[in-house]
Amino acid sequence: MRTRFGVVGALALTMALALGGCGAAGSDDSADAGGAPVKGGDLTMARSADIIAMDKTTTFDNNSIRVMEQIMEPLFHSSPDGTKLEPWLATGYTISDDQLTYTIPLRQDVTFSDGTPMTAADVKFSLDENTKTGASGWGFVNAAIDSVEATDDHTVTVKLKYPWAPLIADLSIFSNGVIPKDYGGKTAEEFYTAPVGTGPFVWSGWKKGQSLKLTANGKYWQKGKPYLSSVQWNVVPDANTRKLQVQGGQIDIDDTPDWSSLASLKAAGGVKAETYPSTQIDYVAFNQARAPFDDVHVRRAISYAIDRQSLVKAVLFGNGEVANSLLSPGTPYYDAKAGGLMFDVAKAKAELAQSSEPGGFTTTLLIASGNPNQASVAQIMQSELKDIGITMEIKQLDPTANKQARLASDFDMTLSAWTMDIPDPDQWTSFAVDPQGGSKSAFTSYDNPDVIALNAQAQKETDDAKRQALYTQLQQKTSEDAFLAYLYYSPYVYATTDAVQGFQVTPLGGYLLQDVSKKK
Repeated sequence: MRTRFGVVGALALTMALALGGCGAAGSDDSADAGGAPVKGGDLTMARSADIIAMDKTTTFDNNSIRVMEQIMEPLFHSSPDGTKLEPWLATGYTISDDQLTYTIPLRQDVTFSDGTPMTAADVKFSLDENTKTGASGWGFVNAAIDSVEATDDHTVTVKLKYPWAPLIADLSIFSNGVIPKDYGGKTAEEFYTAPVGTGPFVWSGWKKGQSLKLTANGKYWQKGKPYLSSVQWNVVPDANTRKLQVQGGQIDIDDTPDWSSLASLKAAGGVKAETYPSTQIDYVAFNQARAPFDDVHVRRAISYAIDRQSLVKAVLFGNGEVANSLLSPGTPYYDAKAGGLMFDVAKAKAELAQSSEPGGFTTTLLIASGNPNQASVAQIMQSELKDIGITMEIKQLDPTANKQARLASDFDMTLSAWTMDIPDPDQWTSFAVDPQGGSKSAFTSYDNPDVIALNAQAQKETDDAKRQALYTQLQQKTSEDAFLAYLYYSPYVYATTDAVQGFQVTPLGGYLLQDVSKKK
């Protein structure tokens, strides 16, 4: 038996985009040089789109996930710098010699926000709830789990069908967050209208399309936390309006200001604008359920036609790197020589000439209204595709409607992005390349049996060098298929008022609001 207690084994993450620093989220001191954390205060954050839903097992939306993470917590958690996994509701784990049985002891000082003690029965229910969604939700991350047993009140035993390299990482994902057994006596639908968990905040209310509020959990197991009395997310679709609001103090945090405003925000008095290392990749998704995007030559033509270096300069104002792989440099097993198609007009024209549309065609690109970054990418792409004979119309929907259209695969092409939720590539590769991975291959209907087989092999391979070789092949084949046109890797950017202390963003895109305080 191999036992792991305390900090769980490190995973090497190359933070190539370390344009800002990640601080000690999860530590006892949330304050910066301004002094000790202040108890109380109401934090208001503005972002472009509303949540979609709170069902952690079937919701594919970062805005929703960031709220879930404050309410429902997993057994393990990524460290603040994203380089390793740490016990959270668990205290460690033991692996059997055949790598098929994981024994996981639980913390004994944790209660749900309603005061009910958390037990192994709750953990079993929560993992089983996620697993049963299968390909219709996040259940694919638990595909290797054969059974979960509540060995006693404070011990969970997870048995696998086969060795599974990402298991502990998978147990750190939000969709495996712990909730009360049997939804606390409610139906799933009733429960997720006001979810209950062990996290630092408690559901308060949701005004759809306007705002969502959480209040402090007075029974939180991390003593003395959270510092804040409440957190509210406001829906403010227009980036310039969010900028003016944070500068004027109407909000405390501007979630994702546009890159064109970063310099002025940094120069503004009373405002801190910071970038954080990320695992984000921005890309164009092609809907292969619609012609002519089922034609690899069409997809390759468009991918070759995009000048990514110009996008980094014009859209990110130099704050990023050209994307050349399905994986980001901050993700384990990234290969810088993965063969992503780069800007080459001659090759773009040659690919189109071999395609089902040699004379060109008319299509649409879906973007979010009020998003200057996407508008800039779209306008540049429109000009570049015109040069090879493709007429591209730009279709704008408000950010919430845009997300719903993407989730429904209701687009020809769309701009999208991915941020890792666990420090292992399997979550993204399964989501992106496996039609059974919960999203019809990132909502593109991409289906390459060779790539699916490589992904399955990599999931089961525990030898690091062999796993790297498998992921290198996967990156190369997906680049050749051009089911996505990779655009760029960029850091996260947030603007806060000077009153906000202890706010940090991990490379996985999350933030621990229990560590945030607000000066009065």
